[in-house]
Amino acid sequence: MNPRLHGLSPVVIQHVLAAGQALDGGHLDEADRQLSHALAAYPDHPEVLRLLAGIHNLRGQHLDALRVMRRALAQRPQDPLYHNTLGSLLGAAGDYELAIDALRVACKLQPGLAIAWFNLGVMLTKSVRNDEAVEALQRTVSLAPDHIAARALLADILRTRGQLEEAAAEYRQLIAQHPAAGIAWWGLADLRTQRFTEEDIKRMRAALQLPATNDNDRITIGFALAKALDDAGNYAASLAALEQANAIARRRQDWNAEAFSSSVAAITAAFDPPPAGAMEPLGREAIFIVSLPRAGSTLVEQILASHSSVEGAGELPDLPHVLAEESRRRGKPFPQWVDHMQPSDWERLGRRYLERTAHWRRRRPIFTDKLPNNWIYIGAIRAMLPAAHIVVCRRDRLETCFSCYRQPLDSSNGYTRSFADLASFWRDFDRSVQHWTALHPASVHEHRYEVLLAEPEAHIRELLDFCRLPFENACLHFHENRREVRSPSATQVHQPLRRDTARAHLYGNLLDPLRKALDLPSWQP
Repeated sequence: MNPRLHGLSPVVIQHVLAAGQALDGGHLDEADRQLSHALAAYPDHPEVLRLLAGIHNLRGQHLDALRVMRRALAQRPQDPLYHNTLGSLLGAAGDYELAIDALRVACKLQPGLAIAWFNLGVMLTKSVRNDEAVEALQRTVSLAPDHIAARALLADILRTRGQLEEAAAEYRQLIAQHPAAGIAWWGLADLRTQRFTEEDIKRMRAALQLPATNDNDRITIGFALAKALDDAGNYAASLAALEQANAIARRRQDWNAEAFSSSVAAITAAFDPPPAGAMEPLGREAIFIVSLPRAGSTLVEQILASHSSVEGAGELPDLPHVLAEESRRRGKPFPQWVDHMQPSDWERLGRRYLERTAHWRRRRPIFTDKLPNNWIYIGAIRAMLPAAHIVVCRRDRLETCFSCYRQPLDSSNGYTRSFADLASFWRDFDRSVQHWTALHPASVHEHRYEVLLAEPEAHIRELLDFCRLPFENACLHFHENRREVRSPSATQVHQPLRRDTARAHLYGNLLDPLRKALDLPSWQP
């Protein structure tokens, strides 16, 4: 018998095994139902607690998940699977550094544990440590040659390196072996270099009907199918596929728009008026690029990273991590400790951030941090790094929200699953960045995607001027920069500026519910 099940009755063991299978398949309600029997009889058993932590995690209850998992790990401190689970939960909560530490412990305790190597590769990828990620993922595949997600993630990295044909071939090979491999179908869709065939559409529809297809695959296949139908001009069917995929994702994890809005308001209030921040002019080497997803931030980073003085670092986890460190140190959540900070404290946090990001200044003196949701922390950035430049990327609100709705973004972007939540999130963003732009006009600059399309050179010069960078012609030819890009826009930024990216008008009045949520007039042909 599995030693992790020791002490459980035979009946409860069956419930625990069923809960684990349901959890692996993303069937949250079934996992919850099965585990409830075990919780009633064995509320402190470590394996029951481990699965409960997984359920909390899928619901987005990250603090509860970590609390429960640490109770389980305390009972089995030498169990590699428990360290693996802790690492996954830490990663889901956004603490990639601690996640990597936990996963390295798991790999050390059991070097043949493929899932730990895979999760380590995922967290290294999220930390923009791609070379280390490739090593971990290759180790995964050597241990488990049929590991679909590891192979798909390696194909993703091929895409970021511009090896599009090789990436497409790997996705196609995965699909041939596993017709319901949603991650491979979406990887193929996200290349944006080829159209799906009618046969592909038939195969995706068939995969969605397979009883063995789990919710994770149904979601990603649904998004890929929507892309294929959009390319074919079948917009009503494309929107229906999106609605189905987003409904599954929303069922797995609710988004509390009211709670998020309250949180943003509390953070804004904590920094208004601005506190006395760091006395030293820290942060000249940092350019923060903030936005909603799908609003042109990757393009802005590509333009800046084409400058000889700028390293494009991508979506760095370091700012939220530094704030989380301070929350743990003070025993209070952010922003409740802001009123107790002295200028020396803000300087300490600023130096901690610069220490964590020093890697990105080894080749060039300035770097970009493109984590989209850092707009929430503009007040903290100004206090920690008063000399940093903050670029706010904006795109037409309807196009931005619809593009988010069409993208299977990770669980931290749960607001993208419904029009109402998207509109609420957009309003929080709009209200917040208007506030910070008015309060700090010399440090916060609004970049508008549509203006860039209309007048590229003038707008690029304005962007460089704001960042105190001399003009360089290479920034106009950003598409010739072959740097690795890890974002849904990776393929687009390696092409000249395109004026055909707008999609909402093609859907006509089908998008009137989203227009209404965004306080926009109905479609007028």
